Amino acid sequence: MRDKLNGIHPDTRFVGVEPASCPSLTRGVYAYDFADTGQACLLCKMYTLGNGFIPSPDHAGGLRYHGMSPIVSKLKHDGYMEAVAVRQTDVFAAAEQFAKLETILPAPESSHAILQAIREAERCRETGEAKTILFGLTGTGYFDMVAYDRYNRGELEDHIPTDEELQAGFDSIPHVPGLQ
Repeated sequence: MRDKLNGIHPDTRFVGVEPASCPSLTRGVYAYDFADTGQACLLCKMYTLGNGFIPSPDHAGGLRYHGMSPIVSKLKHDGYMEAVAVRQTDVFAAAEQFAKLETILPAPESSHAILQAIREAERCRETGEAKTILFGLTGTGYFDMVAYDRYNRGELEDHIPTDEELQAGFDSIPHVPGLQ
């Protein structure tokens, strides 16, 4: 990102990948909000679904936070990166594909990036474009075996919040004069 910001590699694409069930970057608002649901932390300017947003209880793919880091939010807001939201069943399918090929069971959080990397590679195959694709593998899925078991039993669902569900979270964002 430093090289992109400094104009050294201005065409490098950065893509943030998040769950469709907690879509702060893709459907959230860029505003000051509490960093915690208890409203005890400082306000941060970030993409947020509102500190009162409650993710679906069937979301097993990690990344359940109502907001996004202020730095990532600023980079997206200023157009230096993109964001996509993906369904958790697709995330687990990509994780299992990765595990079969690389013998590493990735954490669901990392599997969001794996899914997008696979999709980017498939696009390159279709278009014939040569591209270097880099993603972060930040953890293993050994603590997520219950979620993997639920996925393999067909018990995971893809909940996409309705506009009304998102609005309930947005309504919890504090309105502080002069900050928005």
